[in-house]
Amino acid sequence: MNLNTETKRKLREMAAGDLLTAFEAQDDVVSMSLSVEDRIELAEDQAHGMYLNTKANGLIRRAKLRYPNADLRKVDRVEERGLNQSMLAQLATCHFIDLNRNLVFQGFTGSGKSYLACAVAKQACVHRYRTGYVRIPDLEEEWQQAVDKPMGQHKLLRKYANYSVLALDEWLLDPPTGEFLRFIFELMERRYDAGSTIFCTQYKQSDWHARLGAGALADAIMDRIVHNTIWVETGGFNMREVYSSSGL
Repeated sequence: MNLNTETKRKLREMAAGDLLTAFEAQDDVVSMSLSVEDRIELAEDQAHGMYLNTKANGLIRRAKLRYPNADLRKVDRVEERGLNQSMLAQLATCHFIDLNRNLVFQGFTGSGKSYLACAVAKQACVHRYRTGYVRIPDLEEEWQQAVDKPMGQHKLLRKYANYSVLALDEWLLDPPTGEFLRFIFELMERRYDAGSTIFCTQYKQSDWHARLGAGALADAIMDRIVHNTIWVETGGFNMREVYSSSGL
């Protein structure tokens, strides 16, 4: 569709660049049989698709995923690893996020926990949920650096509490202690029934209580996690070893 220079300027001024691009991309020969209304509707649909794609890409970028290219549709060796394809398809709908349910990927080192968590988190971004990813060792380092800043720890707590979806990698790899354990409790308390948290861990649920200190805080943290959680075992199949031997 041919638009005059002034119309193009106005569309750009209104931040309607995607709509302008959609109009300019229309093939006059192909679309000449369409009415003006149909051509506008077609351009509007294309522009809206571009808008959603841009927004999703922005959410993915800001989530700082370890594997930003992870994709639930491209999970390797699903049956061989004992994964459930139907379960992965259900997770891709992100319905569990609407229900504020948590998700645990548990398995041996190298079994693909982080990849799966990033794939689900990326899908959450596509569904326009504000999403974050952090390794627990990095979170503890952030927490320590926040100690000397005015309201630093409060701001850090609010930052991670406010994500609709938060992926916590290397959960309980190093048992949290002292004030950091209390910070973890406060984070779980704020996220309880208010968002979805994805955990990646080598440890089975039966080991969590001891690694959380086996005290009252351990009770409280687990009580805010285990009752509303989907558990996915990733097994002992070492995907790093597979990719290393294949030369990928």
